[in-house]
Amino acid sequence: MAVHTLTINDQLISARAGETILDAARDAGIHIPTLCHLEGVSDVGACRLCLVEIDGSNKLQPACVTEAAEGMVVHTHTEKLADYRRITVELLFAEGNHVCAVCVANDHCELQDMAVEVGMDHVRFPYQHPEREVDISHPQFGIDHNRCILCTRCVRVCDEIEGAHVWDVANRGSDTKIISGLNQSWGEVEACTSCGKCVDACPTGSIFHKGATVGSKQGDRQKLEFLINARTKGEWTR
Repeated sequence: MAVHTLTINDQLISARAGETILDAARDAGIHIPTLCHLEGVSDVGACRLCLVEIDGSNKLQPACVTEAAEGMVVHTHTEKLADYRRITVELLFAEGNHVCAVCVANDHCELQDMAVEVGMDHVRFPYQHPEREVDISHPQFGIDHNRCILCTRCVRVCDEIEGAHVWDVANRGSDTKIISGLNQSWGEVEACTSCGKCVDACPTGSIFHKGATVGSKQGDRQKLEFLINARTKGEWTR
């Protein structure tokens, strides 16, 4: 297998052919912030928090979908990137209706954690206050579109791991939303297996167990990792 040598933050590292900058950085113990990335499913570069600077390129590139190349010189934590990441998180809060104090994922929320990581202590942009619905038609779960950040982790987990493809993305711009089935209520979608993988994959309190109270949602990432590894390596239990 071909191996590329590149430099990330002045550190010379190796990357296997086909690996992304994010893969190579994590293998070398270099942290790059992400929200839409989920180990074991495809990457889509939705959240833009993993943007990095590459010498010779006049554009910032998403590390999760940019392949590492021979001789590449990458910078993951510059002042410019810090500003971009803080702005991105502020826009996520301004675009939705994130009231952390009454959220099921309060203190267990990756968006909250990211706000702390990038140093966001206030939002400088006007809040949009969109009118979004909550769907609790499913007997076990609910989805609050007010808290959705459109990371599409639920879409990819349901499609690539469970194989049900209950979720998808509809509309454009500020009207973009996650839909179940052909824009049916979640409880009406016969393809749903009620596995709960989308609940575990959701980084916020958008998809939750019905009956959950404030701060009680904790995703079971170990279950997802087990299923992903079992599928990849063919290590299924009987």
